[in-house]
Order: sequence, then C-alpha cells, then structure tokens
Amino acid sequence: MLAGALLLDLLAGEYPSRWHPVVWMGVLTDRLIDFAPKDSQGEQFVYGVLVVGVVVGVFTFGTWFIVDIIRQYNPGFAVVAGALLLKPTFSIRGLWRAARGVQGALAAGEIEEARVAVSHLVSRDVAVLGQRQIASAAVESVAENFTDSVVAPLLWFVAFGPAGAMGYRAANTLDAMIGYHGRFEFLGKFAARLDDVLNLIPARIAALVLLLATPLSGANLRMAWLTLWRDHAHTASPNAGWTMSALAGALGVRLEKSGHYTLGSGFAIAAGSDIGRSLRLYWNATSILVALCFVLLAVLHAG
Repeated sequence: MLAGALLLDLLAGEYPSRWHPVVWMGVLTDRLIDFAPKDSQGEQFVYGVLVVGVVVGVFTFGTWFIVDIIRQYNPGFAVVAGALLLKPTFSIRGLWRAARGVQGALAAGEIEEARVAVSHLVSRDVAVLGQRQIASAAVESVAENFTDSVVAPLLWFVAFGPAGAMGYRAANTLDAMIGYHGRFEFLGKFAARLDDVLNLIPARIAALVLLLATPLSGANLRMAWLTLWRDHAHTASPNAGWTMSALAGALGVRLEKSGHYTLGSGFAIAAGSDIGRSLRLYWNATSILVALCFVLLAVLHAG
C-alpha cells in the first residue's frame, strides 16, 4: 500500500478537488457548522466535540469499511484500494511544488506573485510581507508541514493502516478549519487539542529525522540541535516549534512571525535562496522517514 501511495504522490500529485477526501471533509464540516449554537460557549464546545466525532468517524470507519469489504473478496484489490485511500492523507510532492513556487517568484523579483504563492502555505496577512518575510514564511511552512503533511500521516498509517492515516487527516483538517482563536474559539477547542495530541509524537520524530538528514544536506547538525533545544517551546503550538527550530538551526537562519515567535535568534532572517536549502533537507528527511516506515512495516509484518 505504502509503495503504491508514494508512487501516486510523486508521479500524479494531488487528486482533482471533486475526488479529494480532504475537500469532502471540508464540505461536511461546513455543513455541520451551519447548525452550531450561536450564543452559549459551553454548547459550542459540546457541539464542536460532536463535529469532530462525526467527521473523524465518517472518514476513519468509512476507509476501514471499504478496505475490509474489498479484502474479503480480493486481497490484491484491497491493497490497491488502500493505496488510493492513503495517498490523499499526505502530500510530499505538493509541499515541494508549493515552496518551489515561492522560491521561483522571489528569484524573478515578482513580489506580488510570491505573496500569492506563500498565501497557500501560511495563514497570515501576506500583503505586509517583504521578500525576507515571505522567504521565512515559506521555510517555516516546509518545516511545520513536514510533520502535518508527511510524518504524521505516514506514522499513523504504519500504526493503524489507511484508516489511521485518514482519521489523522480528518482531525488535522478540522484543526485547520475551526481550531483557532476568533470566530470558532470554543467550537474548535476540542479539534485543536486533538490535533495537538495526535501530533505530539510525530512532531518530535519529525525533528529527529530532520537532525538525521542535516549532515546529508550540507547543513549544520550542531546548530540544528542547539537551536532545537533552545527554541522548540517558543511557539504557541506545542508541536510546531520542534521542526521549525531544528530547520532554523540547520540552515543558520532566523524564522519569525511578527508578534508570535522568533526562532534562530542571532541569525539573519531567511532569504529566498534558503527555501531551496530547506527543500534539500526536506527531501533527504522524507527519504529517511520513508525508509523507516518500510522497516517498521516489515517488523510488524514479521511479528
């Protein structure tokens, strides 16, 4: 399953929107939010728990049911179905292409194009970002999404199969949609905390894998470790700072979101060329992770 899903990702990229489970998750979530309580914060929280249960449950058990039914009739087809369902839970090529788009726009001096490109990677006001801030945002996104879009879904697949990966993707999508301060403050609290819990181990494994990939990428392992140790708790998220601080130290750059955090203080803020360096490290780290997943699967199969 994993090999097939990886080939699909690298050769074909993302599914069309009409066939993408993440889009379906968004549609279902929007429909459920339409009926959310408007006044009581307590009722909003309880309804938010219900929304998480419905969306995660539908996609987790739906994936398990499909693969299990097909396996009963044809185990070979079940492997194919599992690969097709696993693919949309992670995005190796998509993250690579998105960050390269920002890098290319900056290299061409197309600042507005770079702002548009980076807006697909981060949730901040890109209109006020200069060249260096755009580059920093892109590098931050490579680091953070290495956990969310690569490490976590693949590890949840290793642990619980395609249903585990799909369940993680549903929870992560809910966090992105409603798990933030503001309009969905109480409605999304449970979604945000669930995402934190589900990423607790993957984020730390992702940071470790980045450290392992640092020497292979011509980056600074010592500074990666020191910066990780010093700055990993500087973000509001208990998980995001691990990979971002490791990458900042490895590249010797400062990553900052104005008013929120600074990682790698003492270094110059990231430049456009650092996006390419971050992607080299990202690719090597992904290769190590994939090899680790195959080893784990072999051990589990043998057991």
